Amino acid sequence: MSDPNIGRLLGKRYELQEIIGTGAMGRVYRAKDVLLGGVPVAVKFLALSTQNQNLRVQERFEQEAKTCALLGQKSIHIVRVMDYGIDENNTPFYVMEYLQGNSLSNVIRQQQISNPRFLSMVRQICLGLQCAHDGILVDGKICPIIHRDIKPSNMLVIQDHSFGELVKVLDFGIAKLLHSDSNYTNYYLGTLAYSSPEQMDGKELDNRADIYSLGVMMFEMLTGKIPLVASTHSFGAWYKVHHYQQPRSFAEVAPNLQLPLDVENLIMSCLAKAPSSRPQSINEILKVVTSLEQRYGTSKTLSRIDELPTVSSPAKTDVEHKTQVVTLSSRLIDEIAQQASWPPNKPIADIVFPSPLRFNGEVLPALWVMLPHLEIQKRLVCTRYNQFLFITAPHPILLWITLIYNRKYGAKWLPYYLDLKTTFAQKITCLLGQTGFYPILFFARETPNRCVHVLLSSIASTQCQWLHHWLTMSNKLVSSAEPEFSKTLLKTEYEKIKPYILAKIQAMDTDSPFDLSG
Repeated sequence: MSDPNIGRLLGKRYELQEIIGTGAMGRVYRAKDVLLGGVPVAVKFLALSTQNQNLRVQERFEQEAKTCALLGQKSIHIVRVMDYGIDENNTPFYVMEYLQGNSLSNVIRQQQISNPRFLSMVRQICLGLQCAHDGILVDGKICPIIHRDIKPSNMLVIQDHSFGELVKVLDFGIAKLLHSDSNYTNYYLGTLAYSSPEQMDGKELDNRADIYSLGVMMFEMLTGKIPLVASTHSFGAWYKVHHYQQPRSFAEVAPNLQLPLDVENLIMSCLAKAPSSRPQSINEILKVVTSLEQRYGTSKTLSRIDELPTVSSPAKTDVEHKTQVVTLSSRLIDEIAQQASWPPNKPIADIVFPSPLRFNGEVLPALWVMLPHLEIQKRLVCTRYNQFLFITAPHPILLWITLIYNRKYGAKWLPYYLDLKTTFAQKITCLLGQTGFYPILFFARETPNRCVHVLLSSIASTQCQWLHHWLTMSNKLVSSAEPEFSKTLLKTEYEKIKPYILAKIQAMDTDSPFDLSG
């Protein structure tokens, strides 16, 4: 039987297209936002209408939507909510970003998760939970939020153009503000196999309940099985298991699994029956996971995915780009240095900014840099690296990362954030994608009137294609918040990937007059 909602226009804005999931709170549909030109979204309905329902049911749903909206703005590891309301049938709904990905439960069934990938996934999940546990501002008060239903099916693994494999926490539908009315939250909500002992008791919960559930899920991620098994799938059976049964060991469940002892100890500590015996905060887990990542390596979470948008003409290969830069370098560097002059509207200070450079009738994208003369001299011979990170929401921002590295003197980072809703940023991004390289112009603070050094940095052909793709996307997107929100999110990702970029650069044997494209 066909779903009568298919084809329905909700709120004169969201056209429902297909059902994509069901849960305790209701159905989820893929829809298109006709107001924004057909941008795909996900619409979630409460299972029952609010007619003849306690008003608190509706209030709880609205609180869920507001909570998700606030959390989604704080962390890219939490699904973002853009809108909510009540339809003509008095059924509450909210509108989320539409994410094409794979449920973690499917990932677990399909393949064994390697240790590096496991650590990366857990770190991302913990970052989302940490954001919730740290709380959001409600009526002038910071209110911590617990999820109450951590399990693989509430984690979505997506391939993101900028961040590679990205994990997002879904469905804060039974999350509760810790200051809320206990009259309607003091009963069991959750999934039996993943619930903490105190959750089975119906007690007031804190962040350590999520840590217990996370422990169950981490065990399952590595072994494909849960650490505790009940005789029947009844509340009573699971109650006894969570209170009295000790979790199975990794050796028992997966004897061939090669697992660092630190990982095993971390997971078993999360599964402690008493909350006081578990890690007391997600931050404690994050410290362990981050340390383990550095020790045992990391997966390709931060790489771009291989699938690229279709382009109308063949792109230059990376070799062609580098050859072009080598050819240009001998001809252009001296001439650019002679002709370039520091813009009069810029301060004499340590700054980095992009500005088009007109040279021999052409317009080149250029990065202008002012540093102390000694800092420039230290990196006359250096390895160059560039990478671009892009975030679509709540506001489309592009982070342009340039690194100049000398083995003796270390790294000099030259980041710049481009607001792709501005004409200037769109022009620079377009030039970067078209040209495939850019000069870095160095000016010394001590002698600011002339350019003292020029480096040319090539851009990988795949990055050029993504620049064009992101520019097209940005023209269609509508901002839902101030640019600073997205800039803050990108700053966090930037700090996380810097160690991996440095490791990549340091793996090269010698300093090079050439560059390494991201």
